[in-house]
Amino acid sequence: MAVGSKELASLELDTFEDERLIDELKKAKEELFNLRFQSATGQLESHGRLRAVKRDIARIYTVIRERELGIRATPVVSEAPAKPAKKPAAAKKSTKPEADEATDDAETSTDASSADPSGTKEEAK
Repeated sequence: MAVGSKELASLELDTFEDERLIDELKKAKEELFNLRFQSATGQLESHGRLRAVKRDIARIYTVIRERELGIRATPVVSEAPAKPAKKPAAAKKSTKPEADEATDDAETSTDASSADPSGTKEEAK
């Protein structure tokens, strides 16, 4: 099983904005530097933490690169959910597609030309 920090799971990194990802990357690099320094001086207690921090850095770089390539979506910033403004009844659009409207217009023009000027239809016998 992979060792990594529980606070920087890949699913959680998806929710971070680009600025926060860069901040997390800086923190992880500083921690890696400190861990390497402790390892060199013989003060390091947990050698597994070095591996976990390296993997966190790799995860962050992967998320950043995938966002650059468009593979992974950048999260949308939503500060507070705003209530949608109600539109007046006159401003509502028709639910018919545009293609249906064009055929409706064509049908009404042919109906009008075949109609009797008096407005009533008479059958030819």
